[in-house]
Parts: sequence; C-alpha cells; structure tokens
Amino acid sequence: MIEILPVTARETFPVRQPVLRKGRPIEDCHFSGDDLGTTFHLGAFEKDKIIGVATFLMNKDVHLEDIKDIKLHHCYQLRGMAVLEVAQGKGIGKKILKHAEQILKERHIEVLWFNARVNATAFYEKMNYQIVSEIFDIPGVGEHYKMIKKL
Repeated sequence: MIEILPVTARETFPVRQPVLRKGRPIEDCHFSGDDLGTTFHLGAFEKDKIIGVATFLMNKDVHLEDIKDIKLHHCYQLRGMAVLEVAQGKGIGKKILKHAEQILKERHIEVLWFNARVNATAFYEKMNYQIVSEIFDIPGVGEHYKMIKKL
C-alpha cells in the first residue's frame, strides 16, 4: 500500500538525487524555495520506504499571460517530482499529484504550473495539464515544456 505523507526538503534528496540529479553531488538536490514557509513537500511511502517525492511552492510565473489576472498567492509551482526507477509505472506520481491538488484546492489555489521534462509530458497530459510554451533548455538538466492546470 502506498501512503502519501508530508516530508521535509532534506527527506526528498534520496529520491531527487538518483532521478533528477544523477551523478551530481547531494547539495544539487536543494532547490531554491525549499525552505519557504509556504512550500510543502510530499513523499510516497511503501513499507516505510520513501519511493516518490514532489515539492510545491507558492510562485507565479510572470510569463504565463493567460493567468495574469490571478494573484501570486493563488499560484503554486511543482518542482522536484520524482519516483525511484524501481517504482515507476505503478501510479505513484499520479497519487502524489492528486494528493497535492486536493491540498491546493483546500488552500484556494487556482493554478499549478511547472517545467516538465520532455519525456514526462505525456504523464502530465493524462492528468489534464496543458503545455503552454515552446520547448526550452534548462542548462545542466535538459529540455522542458512549461505546463499548467487550472484547479
């Protein structure tokens, strides 16, 4: 059984590193905004072992013209979504995202947005997220699309 629970930023590192920062130092797993009071982190646990993580921080992307009428405190950004390779394909990411969307709706958040790796866009599209940008490169990380969902 998979359980989704709140975790600290540091608790996300054992999943972030092998999935998102493979071969890089553990310090590279700390993201700006991790420690803000409005940021929250979720972990997916199977038999008390963390196998998936995601971080949600209050942040409005000024480049999203169609949501410019929405205030900063109504927008959150997803960062650091990762599931260990051995647990991928089991719906873990979907469970984390559904849990987070419920929390965000309870907080009256209107939009969740993020920069999605090109190879992950199909997963997010199945969950009704839309690509709203051309492809772009994040140096040292790879090619991405900006995606959003109005909650």
